[in-house]
Amino acid sequence: MSDDLLPGWSDQFVETPGGARIRARRAGSGPPLLLMHGNPQSHVIWHRMAPELVKHFDCVAIDLRGYGDSTGPGDLSLPYYDAADYTFRAMAQDAVAVMAHFGHARFNVCGHDRGGRVTHRMGLDHPDAVIRAAIMDILPQRHVYANITKDWAMKSWHWVFMPQEEGLPERMMESVPADWFMARKIGKKGMGMSIFDPRAVAEYVRCFTPKTIRASCADYRACATLDLAMDNADYESGKRLACPVHVLWGRLSHTQAVFDNVLPVWADYVTGPLSGRAVRSGHYLAEHAPEEVLAEILPFFQG
Repeated sequence: MSDDLLPGWSDQFVETPGGARIRARRAGSGPPLLLMHGNPQSHVIWHRMAPELVKHFDCVAIDLRGYGDSTGPGDLSLPYYDAADYTFRAMAQDAVAVMAHFGHARFNVCGHDRGGRVTHRMGLDHPDAVIRAAIMDILPQRHVYANITKDWAMKSWHWVFMPQEEGLPERMMESVPADWFMARKIGKKGMGMSIFDPRAVAEYVRCFTPKTIRASCADYRACATLDLAMDNADYESGKRLACPVHVLWGRLSHTQAVFDNVLPVWADYVTGPLSGRAVRSGHYLAEHAPEEVLAEILPFFQG
């Protein structure tokens, strides 16, 4: 377990109305701040930023439904989970329920990768809950799917592999050693594995079980279908993020490599104050460039 990476953080599970059991870690005092990770990781991505964050905020770091030690609906006797149970809408509802459990009806949110997509959906579905939102190294999936190129497909191969149906990606991912797959998934070209704390990698590997594999494939399957339909409907109706939004991305990430400056894209999805920039990192900003990320998000969340 991850106690040595987040010493002093409380550890509990919260049952949500949507049928998930969410692992939540909490520490610090001050304004509430929800922290959400991406694929295929867990809440421990924040361990390098945690000592500074808890000086300023009441921090809650969760494992998204199905990821890490959290669970969601699904029967392991079947080859795959239902994508409808792993939409960003469902994950956002889980997160809102967890924060309500801790007494927070309104809170700040920081999300990386899939957690950034949950943050985006939360801001649309629960605008009264989100005070400020920091979104790290993503673009709206509506924009991504509308601008697919060969370069994007080669760098983001899992986006077209994991949504495949009838248990194909699940069987293939479950058939290889977890540490082998993890190194190929998060050891991005030009970055490698040296940017990660070995204890964090061990946590990601420990949690890369059939449960997590099936949940993450359901997540990507939902993103390409149900989530995309929700996003299209919201965009066409004029629904946008109204809260202040700060976007960060890595200069060496696939986001930068494929889409260059992402702020003009986000400007079409945000009506509230929008800010952000590239930082000196790859995709995994919180682990690769924690001090630079802190220098960006601390003043943003402090208003």
